[in-house]
Parts: sequence; structure tokens; C-alpha cells
Amino acid sequence: MATGFCSPTTTYIGRPSTSIFFNTGHPSRSRVRLPGRCVGRPMVVYSADTLTASSQHGEDRKHADRGNDEEVDLKSWMQRHGLPPCRVMLKERPSPDGKQKPIKFVAASEDLQPGDVAFSVPNSLVVTLERVLGNETIAELLTTNKLSELACLALYLMYEKKQGKQSFWRPFIRELDRQRGRGQLAIESPLLWSSEELKYFTGSPMKEIVLERSAGIKKEYEELDTVWFMAGSLFKQYPYDIPTEAFPFEIFKQAFVAVQSCVVHLQNVSLARRFALVPLGPPLLSYKSNCKAMLKAVGDFVQLEADREYKAGEPIVVWCGPQPNARLLLNYGFVDEDNPHDRLIVEVSLDTKDPLYQDKRIIAQRNGKLSVQTFNIYIGREKEAIFDMLPYLRLSYVSDPSEMQSVLSSQGPVCPQVSPCTERAVLDQLSRYFRDRLAGYLTTASEDEIVLADPTTNAKRQVATQLVLIEKKMLNSCLAAVNEIIDQLPDLAVTPCPSPYSPIMK
Repeated sequence: MATGFCSPTTTYIGRPSTSIFFNTGHPSRSRVRLPGRCVGRPMVVYSADTLTASSQHGEDRKHADRGNDEEVDLKSWMQRHGLPPCRVMLKERPSPDGKQKPIKFVAASEDLQPGDVAFSVPNSLVVTLERVLGNETIAELLTTNKLSELACLALYLMYEKKQGKQSFWRPFIRELDRQRGRGQLAIESPLLWSSEELKYFTGSPMKEIVLERSAGIKKEYEELDTVWFMAGSLFKQYPYDIPTEAFPFEIFKQAFVAVQSCVVHLQNVSLARRFALVPLGPPLLSYKSNCKAMLKAVGDFVQLEADREYKAGEPIVVWCGPQPNARLLLNYGFVDEDNPHDRLIVEVSLDTKDPLYQDKRIIAQRNGKLSVQTFNIYIGREKEAIFDMLPYLRLSYVSDPSEMQSVLSSQGPVCPQVSPCTERAVLDQLSRYFRDRLAGYLTTASEDEIVLADPTTNAKRQVATQLVLIEKKMLNSCLAAVNEIIDQLPDLAVTPCPSPYSPIMK
């Protein structure tokens, strides 16, 4: 990799135009000094096949810069630049509230059978870190250090948006603008909701998930300048200030969420290609949890093969991976009520003040458990999850070292190695835990049903209520499973044993 000499440069920047989404303007700044940065003469010499430097794309920029040419639609643009004949079309459906732009989606243009290739997008029209940075080593370094692939891709599209009609990717970016990071239900990720709207999640772990992800995005934003200084090839064509000077945090957050809603995780490819932005992919494709179709890297293309029959005009669906509803809502703005991968998490930890803590920790590790253990409660398998948790909870209660191994390896609803009062104490703690979680919500399940049946309920509250109602049903199923076990105890009159070192449950 060759390097060149660069002296400090002062760049003057006019006020950029603003837009609804991917708004890249910074109204308060018109002059920025870039210390040690050479605009137009980067420190890094990049390879000829870098996305921003390819001769084909250079010619495309000339065509894109003809002034007031008519904007081409996404599929026409793709066909002009190498999209082979495909069996899909773009259709529109109105926004549910009628106030936003229509939602576009990919539909079958003819009848399809399982195994039919719906479309094949050439790699030249797919945005990956390998193409953006032109150097797989830099891509790996960036994404294994402090920045995610999503942050790098979002930054790239933000700079491309500044290019206006000179950007090769303008039709694709314009489509992302139209979608505004919304899924097919036209709902933005909760990452962009107001603090008042986040109250819909009171009692749900979703609220904390949103806040944690927002904090993570903020941390990545603060590291964005690393990309600028490490990947000079990426920014050769951008006569703008460094990222944190060019883009306010809220604008970066919007771009990050938009990329998050449409990025595809490709399998069996290099690290620098595993996250890809694919025109005709999400969010134009609908996600479905019980679908088997996936976008796959096949030679020089990213291809989609139908997994079911389609009639002409029907929307094409793809699998979104084994994600719980909380992640589907966070990433794509929807909840799937038929999601077999939905789950709740219960964290149980041994009490570190327990004199037998170290012995219990070692026994737990020998049996594949940790001192702070996470249990997944999958929808429809709540009773199985309770049976899985019971041995670990019993371990926390025992005070005789000779009983620890036998207690942890016991199976079934009742353990003969512990006293009836200890068994009752374990089940009472579990029952109390699930009741407390249910009490933390602002509404009951029956009140949620009323909200969902009301046609005037706004879309964000609707989807939030869907999520919390499913959570409540799972928690109630857990509570019912615990009560069923309590009913099987030989003596219901037994008083629970007091324990100063009961497990901590979150």
C-alpha cells in the first residue's frame, strides 16, 4: 500500500441541502479546518476495483450528472447496470395512516414455484465493506476493533447522499429515503421513537433493549472519525469535513437505523462481504419467521430462490433468521405473531454472599451452567423452560455440600433430594417472580386486546401492544406451569423454608 505526502488543508463548504431522511446537512457549520487531512489527495492509494473508483461507475456518474434528467425507478436503474431478467416487479401499497409516502414492495411478476429463482442481483450492485473500502484488511480491522459493519455502511451512504445526482447509488438511496427505515408495516424502529412513545413498553425488556442499542449507536458515532483516517480511499471523492463534523448524531442514527432495516447477512463469504445492502432486498422484501427463502451469494450474484408458490402480484417473503419479536421490532419495525423463535430471557445468579458460593459455582460449571445463568423461555415451550430452571434454583437453596451434585442433575418437577419445604420455597420464588413481571406492565392482557381491536389506535402503539401482549401470554403460561407443579406437591400445607441465600432473578 503506497502512501503520499499530505499537508494540512482548509476546506470551505457551502450550506448543504436538507431532506426528509438521510438528512446530511449541518446548518450551523460553513467553514471547517481539517488538520492533517488532504481533500482530493488521500493518504491511501486504492485498488482499481474499489466501488467509488471503478471505470463503469465513473461513466455512470457522468450519466447521473446531466442536470435535470428524469429520475429512473430502482428496477430500471438496476437493469441499466447489469440486472439479468428477473421474475419480480415493484408494487406500492398505501401507508396505513395515509399520511406518509406509499410503501413499495417486491412482488412476483409471474406465477412462481418452489425452487424458482426470483431474481439475481450482480455483485456490482451490492454494497459491502469490501466494495466500499476496496481493501478487505481495512474492512476487517475496522469491524473487529470499534466499529460495526452497519456503522461503516451508514457512513458511506451518508457521504454518497451528499453527492446528489453525481452518486451512482442515487436511485437506491432515494428508495431508502422513501422507506424511511420503515418495514412493510410502515413503522419505524423504536430506536427513532420519542421517550413518550417508549412508555408503551413499560414493564417489557424492550425498553431497556432500545436504550442499550441507542447507547451503542452513540458510542459508534464517537468512533466514526477512525474510518475517515484509516480508509482514505473511501473519502477521496468527498470534499467534506470529518464524519462527526459533517453529520450530527441524530442524522447518523437515522442512517444507521435505515441500514439496519435493510442489511442482509450473507453466508459462506468473507468477513468484508458478510453484511450487504442489496437493491430489491429488504425492506422491499417482507420478512417472515416461518419462511425458508434466503438471499444467498451464488458466484457473482446475490440470488433469491422461492420457497413456496406465488401467484403473480403476490409479495415475496424471505426468512429473517431465528430472531425473537423484540429484535424484529427493533431492527425491522414489526412483530410476527406466528414467530416460533420468540422468547423471553430470565437471568438467575447464585448469591455471592453464600458461604458455599464457590462450591456451587464449580458444580454448576461442571454441569454446563454459569454463576450468572441465562435461561431462554421459548413461546409454546414454557413448561420445558421451567423444568430446565428448577435444578439450578434448587442448587442455590441447598446448604449441604453432599447434596449439590444430585440436586443439579435431578430431572422432573419434584426433586427427592431436597426437603418439601425447600421445594416449596423454590416454586414460591418462581411464582412470585412471574407475578412481579406481569405486575410491571401498565395494562392487563384483556386491556391490550381492546387496544388492538380499536381501529383508531396509532401504528406504534399497535405494534408495541402486540409485543407486550405476547410477552404477557408467555409469562402467564410460565406461571400456570409453576402452579401446576405446586399442585403436584405431596403436602400443600408445607411452609416454604426461609433461605438467606436464595438466587437473584432478573
